Amino acid sequence: ELGDEGLFSETTPYAPNSPYSASKASSDHLVRAYHHSYGLPVTISNCSNNYGPWQFPEKLIPLMILNALEGNSLPVYGRGANIRDWLYVADHCTAIDRILQEGKVGETYNIGGNCERTNLDVVRTICGILEDLRAERPNLSALAADTPFEDLITFVQDRPGHDFRYAIDSTKISTELGWAPNETFESGLRTTIGWYIDNPEWVQAVRSGEYREWLAHHYQ
Repeated sequence: ELGDEGLFSETTPYAPNSPYSASKASSDHLVRAYHHSYGLPVTISNCSNNYGPWQFPEKLIPLMILNALEGNSLPVYGRGANIRDWLYVADHCTAIDRILQEGKVGETYNIGGNCERTNLDVVRTICGILEDLRAERPNLSALAADTPFEDLITFVQDRPGHDFRYAIDSTKISTELGWAPNETFESGLRTTIGWYIDNPEWVQAVRSGEYREWLAHHYQ
């Protein structure tokens, strides 16, 4: 966890504060150990929070988009002050590809979006984009047309071990491999919101668990 200043670099010591983050940290340690002990050719990359199409609805951004579209409350942990650096998923994919093609074996690369936002700012940005879309899509929401989406925001008890701030220093991948994100937070978020609006069948299939039947049929 970071304080109000500073960035995570490739040499920042790991200090997970929840079982969830500890499980992710341990995977990096195992991979690094196999490289140094047995010469396994690996690279490691660490990214900031991803968002974009196809993300499961329990994650912050799709949850807020879908709840707003359905006229449901927008639950924000604590006072919404926790900060994350957001990375559009397609930009993350191009970074991974660049590392696979040009990265040095045994090296670690940080992948960040260079756009820190508080959780409350994220939710308000989603609300603002949805307001802009009202004129284009008259049936956008179950809400009355004169009810602001921000009125749906509610604050709920913070979760245990909730880190205050994450921020990624992407200098290494930028200078050594020439990578940089293509999307701003606003442009990526607008694309993401449009995708969820246009793909209600996918959302319903995920929420209902129908995708599990597909997996069982094709991979049993």
